Amino acid sequence: MRFSIWPDLDEPWPELRRLVAHADAGGWDAVYVEDHFIVHSDQDAPLMEATGTLAALAAATERIKLGTLVLSVTYRHPAVIANWAATVDQLSAGRLVLGLGAGWEEHEHAAYGLALGPPGERVDRFIEGLAVVQGLLTQPRTTVEGRYFQVRDAACEPKPHQDRVPILVGAKGSRMLGVVAESADRWNMWGSPGQVADKAAVLDAHCERLGRDPRSIERSTQAMLCVTDDRAAARAFLDQHASTGRAAIAGSAAEVAHAVAGYAEVGVDEFIVLTSDLGRGDQRLDTLDALWAALVATQD
Repeated sequence: MRFSIWPDLDEPWPELRRLVAHADAGGWDAVYVEDHFIVHSDQDAPLMEATGTLAALAAATERIKLGTLVLSVTYRHPAVIANWAATVDQLSAGRLVLGLGAGWEEHEHAAYGLALGPPGERVDRFIEGLAVVQGLLTQPRTTVEGRYFQVRDAACEPKPHQDRVPILVGAKGSRMLGVVAESADRWNMWGSPGQVADKAAVLDAHCERLGRDPRSIERSTQAMLCVTDDRAAARAFLDQHASTGRAAIAGSAAEVAHAVAGYAEVGVDEFIVLTSDLGRGDQRLDTLDALWAALVATQD
């Protein structure tokens, strides 16, 4: 597996830049950022915007890939997404992973007056938006006459640095997994190894229906992480997240790495480490280094 990081965007820029620079100098494969504008638990809390942050990180790093988990076509017109993606891929000399999703965060849409719509409508809109993005990134001119998006003989220049910017789609519903099978390069979902395996079987069935090799789609996932030698703290962390249904791992660096290795057994290609519960400053960097060493040891 590859190992990547996912920092929060609620911390000061100098701290975030230091963290990502540390990962860039190490062996971490990618840094991902979320696409939200409001912290769910505290709407007055600071939260930097994803596309501006990633553009800054493109200039502040040299090696690490740069990804979004995931940009929503409900927040941003897909033609704007495509032009941003092409520019950031140029700025980073071909390091962008373009993560896209159909949208889900109700309170942000309500606060900003953005239409979210029911799940079926979101998927319809996403399919149209994905066609716009892929067309603009790869074709000289793009025309899409959809219900939600209309672009006519539209250009996007310069094209990305990469011949093909990897398109990652966040999905867990059957219809969205069908979209992944038809159009995406990578797939991401939250979950335990068992949950990921269950949804991967649905994705594989869609691939079989379409005549696509399932292994041509890279798979990534993430879980809440707590690296600690304190057994009581680890148990409290797991209990806290058990009530939300979100996958969580806690324990020493070696124990966490052992649990993460379970994802490789169900075909996951990339595990993304959330840094939100790893502390701040030097402590976080030391914890990441210890975790990196433990994760790499599981690959031998």
